[in-house]
Amino acid sequence: MKSGNFLPSVGGMLLLGLIAIPIRGLAQQPVFPVWPGVAPGSENWTQREVAYLNGKQRMIRNVVTPTLTAYLPARGKANGTAIVICPGGGFHFHSWDSEGIEVAKWLQERGVAAFVLKYRTLDTGATEAEFQRQLNFLFGRKTVGPDGKELVMSDKEAAERKAIPLFAAADGRQAIKLVRQRAAEWGISPDRIGIIGFSAGAAVTMGVVMEHAPESLPNFAAPIYGGGTGGAPIPADAPPLFILVANDDVGASQGSVKLYSEWKSVGKPVELHIYSKGGHGFGMNKRGLPSDSWIDRFGDWLDVQGLLKSAH
Repeated sequence: MKSGNFLPSVGGMLLLGLIAIPIRGLAQQPVFPVWPGVAPGSENWTQREVAYLNGKQRMIRNVVTPTLTAYLPARGKANGTAIVICPGGGFHFHSWDSEGIEVAKWLQERGVAAFVLKYRTLDTGATEAEFQRQLNFLFGRKTVGPDGKELVMSDKEAAERKAIPLFAAADGRQAIKLVRQRAAEWGISPDRIGIIGFSAGAAVTMGVVMEHAPESLPNFAAPIYGGGTGGAPIPADAPPLFILVANDDVGASQGSVKLYSEWKSVGKPVELHIYSKGGHGFGMNKRGLPSDSWIDRFGDWLDVQGLLKSAH
């Protein structure tokens, strides 16, 4: 399978002030490895995963081993639909709560089997200083060394930044494949498996949509403030899309309109929502804006598709 150019650069995808406070005990839910062994391409990675807090929000960086954290509804409530959730974070970290766990819980309450994908991220170093250096590169901020000279990105770092979205998309495809393989075990209909992603996670989502094998094809997809085709041809089996963004998120809103037009032009089902305000990376955070209720619009769309009704 060849890698296309549908994945945007990681620069400028999520602007957050980060305070790294290590935390433990992230998962109470069942966690499943995405790959049967070491994820292909990261056999020699040695970085250690770090969980930390940004305010009260949990974050994860230096992801080497992709996993799915499962939020399975009670059997009597399950409707047979499943969704893989891809948090954002510029491929540098995962916004684990607001773009992952909270979304999963919302879906679980409505009978959907939700799986938060911890896909591979860039090596951002072991220390806070190393992490901040990588964030400066991400956001285009000047980085100065102890000698007062500006630090520049090495060729190795540039190559890693180019490769990491492709690794993450491969994790997304494998996640869909795994959920489909275990559909009967988890009470899921194999033809009702979708994927939703935010920012960088939306790029992962569109990576899966644009390039897949039959077993990794999502039946529906939702790129939220991010993702695109990069001008690549839309696959003949491309699924229905739900696209959502804020108008004041300039780059993502322009890309979302373009994606809608591309899907529409080939007669594929697509729905687009643009909020006047919301910025980038709002996730499930409540800020007193109309975008606070975005997930209700996603629920409406799922309902119209028949995905909240029982498949059994």
